[in-house]
Amino acid sequence: MRDLAAQALLPVDTALAVALFALLLVATATAAVFRLAPDGSRGRAREILLAGVRATVQLGAVSLVIGRVAHHTAALYAFLLLMFGVAARTAGRRITRNGTWWWAALPVAGPVIPVVAGLTAAGLLPVRGIAMIPVTGILIGGALTATVLSGRRALDELHTRYGEFEAGLALGLADHDARMEVVRPAASDALLPGLDQTRTVGLVTLPGAFVGMLLGGASPVLAGAVQLFVLIALLAVQAVAVAVTVELIARGRLHREGTGLAKTRTGRA
Repeated sequence: MRDLAAQALLPVDTALAVALFALLLVATATAAVFRLAPDGSRGRAREILLAGVRATVQLGAVSLVIGRVAHHTAALYAFLLLMFGVAARTAGRRITRNGTWWWAALPVAGPVIPVVAGLTAAGLLPVRGIAMIPVTGILIGGALTATVLSGRRALDELHTRYGEFEAGLALGLADHDARMEVVRPAASDALLPGLDQTRTVGLVTLPGAFVGMLLGGASPVLAGAVQLFVLIALLAVQAVAVAVTVELIARGRLHREGTGLAKTRTGRA
């Protein structure tokens, strides 16, 4: 029954494969023609193409593995650990290329682990079973996005407005406080995608959890309750992820070479 419901929405056949290939080509070609990369090159087009190919391979592999993993506790938590590791590395390398990238693991794992632990303690999320994977995955994904956006915006702003940082030091502010005055406003923009998604849910889009519950045979009321839970949990996770990322940058733990922050840390060493 579930397979029939899912196929009614999106049949898995040759037409789907052709549509996916065409959409990926549109995204790649658009990025190439309009040079949608920070340096005006066609590098972003290559990233889009590789991302699409990777998603196809990874989802295919996960689809084969996830059913077995869900029924073995050790394998389940090993899979969750792998998700954390990949998310932390992805976030860290998006923010910086130097050896401080691993600090990104803190804002990714920091807010997610307590939320998942609290949900399992309250009996809302089973310790075993397939539900643990999608719920944790959604929260990790939200933390990953918030960490990357806030980290990149904060470090870009610190580099651009380094003179303001120095002015803060001249006025007697501590390094931490001077950096915080510069990076906090820019980093807070990382919360906007989650806020907009929550504010417009049901009016603009019907998110994946809601649609998935409906396809699984749940009532619209139950599907709405689950989606609301996901959105509110994401807001909590992303808010903490942004706060931790900003604090790491303000303390100089997470930085880039060649930025004002790196120079200051080197000069004061």
